[in-house]
Amino acid sequence: MSGDLKPDIRRQTLVGLNSFISGIGEKPFRAKQLYEWLWKKGARRFSEMTNLPAGLRTRFEESFSFPSATLAQEQQSGDGTVKVAFLLHDGLRVEGVLIPAGGRTTACISSQVGCPLGCSFCATGTLGFTRNLTRGEIFDQVFILNELSQEKVHVPLSNIVYMGMGEPMLNYQEVVASVERLTAADGAGISPQRITLSTVGIPKMIRQLADDGVKAHLALSLHAATNEKRDQIMPVNKRFPLEEVIAALKYYHQKTKKRFTLEYVMLGNVNDSEKDARDLALFCKNFPVKINLIEYNAVEGSGYSPATETRVQAFVSTLERKNLVVNVRKSRGKDIDAACGQLVGRS
Repeated sequence: MSGDLKPDIRRQTLVGLNSFISGIGEKPFRAKQLYEWLWKKGARRFSEMTNLPAGLRTRFEESFSFPSATLAQEQQSGDGTVKVAFLLHDGLRVEGVLIPAGGRTTACISSQVGCPLGCSFCATGTLGFTRNLTRGEIFDQVFILNELSQEKVHVPLSNIVYMGMGEPMLNYQEVVASVERLTAADGAGISPQRITLSTVGIPKMIRQLADDGVKAHLALSLHAATNEKRDQIMPVNKRFPLEEVIAALKYYHQKTKKRFTLEYVMLGNVNDSEKDARDLALFCKNFPVKINLIEYNAVEGSGYSPATETRVQAFVSTLERKNLVVNVRKSRGKDIDAACGQLVGRS
């Protein structure tokens, strides 16, 4: 949240803005103009709202804060991936990634400054947690990365994944509010089918997603299919063991009828054996899923290495013999520390 005591303009509903506008004696259509600047045109400061009278913009400045994210730095990989540093109103930074592939582009965005979970294979976890992002700051990342996509690849964003810094389910209200604004007809108008929320598995919030009818796809960052192994690499599993996660996922599927994705980073000689694959297949018996196997990207000091191609292929074969849908995801942007698990604010 902003340190400013004034209310955040992007926490105001259209009804609330209408009330404010009428209260200061302005014409009612000004509220709709303001709302369009906030959520359709992606304005990040009042001065950009050029069809509003200067005096009214000044009144907004006096009455509301406008915490936003701005483009601070970009770095391009040899494979076309672009890592972006976003500067926040309080001087903090988060990172996002634009990933072009086959005429499509995906925006990987952050939901928190840092991350409180400390997964042992992830660079972001070494930062610790500073604060949650606001819905507006999350929205800004998408808007900026969409501009970059059109500038560099000449196509708008195809997909949005909440897989950057932070755990989205620990910033539930702001994340869901940002999804609503991204998908609303009076917002960015993006199809919810193109948005994925990734979580390590916070059971209460997985159930809440189902109860709230959030339309975005769900992805579970699993990475090990037994408590013993997951405890070793993901401290959060000691708080939310797999039995609780499975129960929440069953509830989610029962309520939404939607298949979700399992994300599984392949750590060499850690979670990549054929027994690990059989454990994963057993886990998947609980609900319909698709599995993304992700190449591990080196994180300095972690002690981990990528699984070999031979072990990956044996892992895939074991899963496919169980009639599971498996995709092997190759990393993009490794040369600029922009790949999965590498976002740590290093320029």
